[in-house]
Amino acid sequence: MKYYSRHFVKPGDLNPAQRLFGGQALAWIDEEAAIFAGCQMGTANIVTKLMSEIDFVSSAVCGDIVEFGFEVVGIGRTSLTVHCEMRNKQTRDLIVRVERIVFVALDADGKPAPHKKAGLTLEQAANYSAAGQKMAS
Repeated sequence: MKYYSRHFVKPGDLNPAQRLFGGQALAWIDEEAAIFAGCQMGTANIVTKLMSEIDFVSSAVCGDIVEFGFEVVGIGRTSLTVHCEMRNKQTRDLIVRVERIVFVALDADGKPAPHKKAGLTLEQAANYSAAGQKMAS
């Protein structure tokens, strides 16, 4: 799994127990996963359809840096399914795991629409991404 972005945990992100508020963690995960999925799908015009069970494994405190890891685990005609983990950057301790987040690409009318990886297998999609990264270098 590749880790793509980071956030500082600040005082306003905490719950009354002085730990990272779960709702804030989920908001970050949804936003970061949507950016990842949109890049994979070739469009920013996407919506979150589903988040599977969310496993809060450990906590984060003020001053921690958390980072977000994503991998594509499913490809549909109009959808992309992503696995996500949020961990502590310094200790690498897992904080939150979301097995599946499903995003759907939309057309200009807000209807589900095919995306650039539609019809590819996971292996083909990984090679497609790797080829694009090499070309961009």
